[in-house]
Amino acid sequence: MFPGGAPDLQQLMQQAQQMQQQVMAARAELTSEEVTGSAGGGLVTATMTGGGELTAVTISPAAVDPDDIETLQDLVVAAVRDAGRLANELAADRMGPLMGGLGGGLGLPGA
Repeated sequence: MFPGGAPDLQQLMQQAQQMQQQVMAARAELTSEEVTGSAGGGLVTATMTGGGELTAVTISPAAVDPDDIETLQDLVVAAVRDAGRLANELAADRMGPLMGGLGGGLGLPGA
């Protein structure tokens, strides 16, 4: 089952605590990092933290047509979605290695 007998519970708890600290540090780091999504060739941009908080939207005057508000609205939505996608990718990049070790990294049975 386990090489050398039963797992050392204290060692497993220490590993879990270290991993929890790493996850918390990575989450804190994500809230300070920003990504910027865009739409319409950069006419509209949206900036978001790695934690998913929308912090800014920039609209180029060239994107503003009083007779076509729907297109501007679509561009804003597309830019926010793009920023969200980039924030998710950033989070996966930062958190993935930490979360990937949850099963086998602790030497738990069945992992």
